[in-house]
Amino acid sequence: MRILALSDKEDLGLWNYYAPEKVEGVDLIIACGDLKKDYLEFLVTMINKPLLYVNGNHDRFNDNYYPEGCENIDGKLFLLNDLRVLGLGGSNKYSDEAINMYSQKQMKKRVNRIKKNIKRNNGFDILVAHAPIKGYGDQEDIAHQGFEVFEDLINQYKPKIMLHGHIHREYGNFQRIINHPSGTTLINCFESVIFDIDFKKDKNNIVFHRF
Repeated sequence: MRILALSDKEDLGLWNYYAPEKVEGVDLIIACGDLKKDYLEFLVTMINKPLLYVNGNHDRFNDNYYPEGCENIDGKLFLLNDLRVLGLGGSNKYSDEAINMYSQKQMKKRVNRIKKNIKRNNGFDILVAHAPIKGYGDQEDIAHQGFEVFEDLINQYKPKIMLHGHIHREYGNFQRIINHPSGTTLINCFESVIFDIDFKKDKNNIVFHRF
């Protein structure tokens, strides 16, 4: 499967300067938050493949304003054929007027609400988040700290990959790929990345095409 994963900043090479050959062979688009509605609608239309997304802390989507043709998987275990995709958007809470922000306890409660469904489906293949795992490619300030419960999830269920954003390249110490001790590959999808992955084979079989 070839996946186009996106987060935080619109890739003008895929928008203003779109060309079909740049996304040749893409089977699935995954957006990890904080991207414009028009951008997501453009990509799902032009590539004509499923687009799954979670909310970033700056997203303000609602029932009347959302990217049409795209699937919101935030707070859900979404099944796409045989692929199990768990979506947990939002960032660490740093404002009392926050939307799509959660304390560590609140994110743990979100996870607990969908654990029965995770167990019913024998785990999941991809964790799609906006924020990273705490201590893995995050930052020290509270706004950019990751979530502890994400590590509990991947240690228990060992998905092949976790996709996230929230940590921009310009923040410094940017890490595109981190190999977690559980065997899960953590990928920061800032702007865009394209990779091939075979979910039926052993781990560490990811081939990157757009980095």
